[in-house]
Amino acid sequence: MKWKQMPLGPLQTNCYILWNDQKNCLIVDPGAEGEKLVSWLNEHNLKPLAILLTHAHFDHIGAVDTVRHTYNIPVYIDEKESEWLTDPGLNGSGLFGMGKIQAAPADRIITSEHTLTIDDFTLQVFKTPGHSPGSLSYYVQSEGIVFAGDTLFMGSIGRSDLPGGDHQELLSSIHDHLLTLPEETEVLPGHGPVTSVGNEMDGNPFLNGF
Repeated sequence: MKWKQMPLGPLQTNCYILWNDQKNCLIVDPGAEGEKLVSWLNEHNLKPLAILLTHAHFDHIGAVDTVRHTYNIPVYIDEKESEWLTDPGLNGSGLFGMGKIQAAPADRIITSEHTLTIDDFTLQVFKTPGHSPGSLSYYVQSEGIVFAGDTLFMGSIGRSDLPGGDHQELLSSIHDHLLTLPEETEVLPGHGPVTSVGNEMDGNPFLNGF
């Protein structure tokens, strides 16, 4: 399989596209600039199957409806943020003065950690709250990658001072789910460059003591 990181929108939120040899693909966090994303997908003859959201803050959901309606595909989200797509007060767009960023309700609600299979894509779904109450991480063991959203970054960790955030819960999520993955696992964060589990175990100043 192949994947691409595509920073989108004013906050340069990382959208990811993961595709196989048959050109089927999954889209993680289409945050903004939906027409740009759709143009790239069409240019590369990719066939989206689903949208996976790591969480529902406004900068991760801005292009959800454009992509969903273009390809008629389902959107996956955690149960704790099932109301956030439709509510600017919950997704933060109102709080940050970004206008009303909204999307239609998700099609698939994730209620538990499990193995998610879509076509021939297999992902382990981890509940990794702390940055937000419904934050999820998606681990693709076969590719050695984890889509970590705003939980873990290169040399940093996610904010926990937003509504529903919890610092200790965030640290526990990182320790219990992300740092237990093989050290060579690539961490694909919601913002900034790709890193690895091993690099963050060795050098992330926020994780001292783990």
